[in-house]
Amino acid sequence: MPSARTLASLFEDEPRQWGLRGDPHLWRDIQRTLSDAVFPDTEAQLTAALEQIFQELTGVPLSHGDPVYVERYSPDGMSGGFVSPKFWFETALPLLRARYRAANDHC
Repeated sequence: MPSARTLASLFEDEPRQWGLRGDPHLWRDIQRTLSDAVFPDTEAQLTAALEQIFQELTGVPLSHGDPVYVERYSPDGMSGGFVSPKFWFETALPLLRARYRAANDHC
């Protein structure tokens, strides 16, 4: 992790697998959005911030069970543009929380 402790640093290494085709676009969009956001004091604050930005960028809460279509993430044709809240809840958030904990352990 770089010395600049911004939330965007948690997004530097992308996951090996995605839920749907829109997820990598959302990942990069969140990273850009958080480029100046400093690390929160707690993991709960991190989770709340990520849930909020997810909803702002997709129009649905992270608890939304079904895939959601986000037009700006649709450069890949017919099946592109869909984001998987399930992927974000079950894979991306735990990954980002683990990275947050690791970064805090190295301070």
